[in-house]
Amino acid sequence: MQKTRTWWWQGQLGVPLLFLVFPLLRTESFNGLSEPQNVTLAAILPLRNTEYPWAWPRVGPALTRALERVNDEPTLLPGHRLRIVYDSSESKDGVCSDSVAPLVAVDLKFSYDPWAFIGPGCDYASSPVGRFTTHWDVPMVTAGAAAIGFNMYTSITNTGPTHKKLGEFGVHLHHHFGWHRHAMLMFSDNKDDDRPYYFTAEGLYTQLQLDNITTADKVFNEKNGPVQYDDLISDISQSARGELPVQSLSI
Repeated sequence: MQKTRTWWWQGQLGVPLLFLVFPLLRTESFNGLSEPQNVTLAAILPLRNTEYPWAWPRVGPALTRALERVNDEPTLLPGHRLRIVYDSSESKDGVCSDSVAPLVAVDLKFSYDPWAFIGPGCDYASSPVGRFTTHWDVPMVTAGAAAIGFNMYTSITNTGPTHKKLGEFGVHLHHHFGWHRHAMLMFSDNKDDDRPYYFTAEGLYTQLQLDNITTADKVFNEKNGPVQYDDLISDISQSARGELPVQSLSI
């Protein structure tokens, strides 16, 4: 079973790498006698923190193996050879950093001139790197960066699910079941991390709003004192009897 799973991952990564590289290939002639031209891919991923699904210890071996499989088949990219360079997007505290990631991206750009970037994955680390890759006209492929705001970055390709798609799925469910009353509860909006709950709720909240569903939000903070949850639930109930709003509650 383990061997089967390993080969599945290699196949899943090898094919996307080919689709990533083919549009980038330069048109220099190759007569089979010259040295292959290097195609450099730059990975910017967390180095040690495996709480992130896209951390280097999790995906690095699969990426390396995928490159090996492509390079071992000379007919796939004749005249070219893939290689990967890597640096960490982590801060000294071991979390994704929106200051470290763009500095690393600039260093990799001017040191290696990569043809594409793999990662970052965290939203706040991906955002500044996405601005740079859009300016440089270099593709950025990520399994993260799921927040709805990344739609504006023309360089980014998401290989994983996005919160916009989650919102579209939510709208489809509402249409399918004929739902007309909506409530959304969101907790643990800690701005010291990557705010996964906030960005997840944002995808649904935004798509419902675009579908001409009235939306509203309430913000409360337990750090400022006891929260009267009974009053909040009562407000949701009363509001839902009128314009049928979506109530988004965040701490």
